[in-house]
Amino acid sequence: MEQNESFIPYVGKIIDIRQETPDVKTFRVVGLDGKKLFNHIPGQCAMLIVPGVGESMISITSSPTLEEYMEFSIKKCGCVTEFLHSAEVGQEICVRGPIGNGFPVEGALKGKDILVIAGGIGIAPVHSVVNYMMDKRENYGRIQVIYGSRSKADLVRLDEMQNVWMKQPNCSINLTIDREEEGWDGHVGFVPPFVTECNPDPSMTVIMCGPPILIHLSLDALKKLGFKDTQIFTTMEMRMKCGIGKCGRCNIGDKFVCKDGPVFSFDQLGELPPEY
Repeated sequence: MEQNESFIPYVGKIIDIRQETPDVKTFRVVGLDGKKLFNHIPGQCAMLIVPGVGESMISITSSPTLEEYMEFSIKKCGCVTEFLHSAEVGQEICVRGPIGNGFPVEGALKGKDILVIAGGIGIAPVHSVVNYMMDKRENYGRIQVIYGSRSKADLVRLDEMQNVWMKQPNCSINLTIDREEEGWDGHVGFVPPFVTECNPDPSMTVIMCGPPILIHLSLDALKKLGFKDTQIFTTMEMRMKCGIGKCGRCNIGDKFVCKDGPVFSFDQLGELPPEY
């Protein structure tokens, strides 16, 4: 019988672990056969399951264009993530997915200039989108990334942004940290006012991910710059629990985040109760 990708977990093995920040690690995972567990769309999630410990919904950080493995950048913030942060290469885990709709990289984003806004670990789900667009550069216009975190040490994937993303054609990376610190000569300040300072072109299509306060204030900044709700997409994966529409924990109005999202445009969210 064919395996149902959404319901039945695959058994995976961690083959590489990288320390990104003091509380974020990136885990590279393959199947027991050494191959990629399954295909996905940028912005989709997977349920990582540790038998006897628990399960946690995590963004797939790597681009679908990577054919050998998938990666998850995970912040330590609960029993499952704490277990994973203590794990070593060779640890087996269960992975259920892909879950959710993902960002419309072959739909509303294709052929457009793209603005990416993220804060902290919110870079994880949009990281997949950026690398996908860079691997298919001819299908997208300008790419502008506005990303911030508490400190330089908390900027996830900083080396990749500085040494890979910044060197791509027609791509600009704008980084900021919350407070001044020694060794940082870049911008200092929170992301929403930095969006206003960067003054992005209001014809761009936007993808956002970060804490709710960042999303709300950045949305206000974008609207003042002339952006429309139909141009702006975000992911609400943090509301997802079971991932299959059974527990009801992610219900908003007549929508289930795990079945109808987690990616929504803001005109879609505007039709729902203001719970996000």
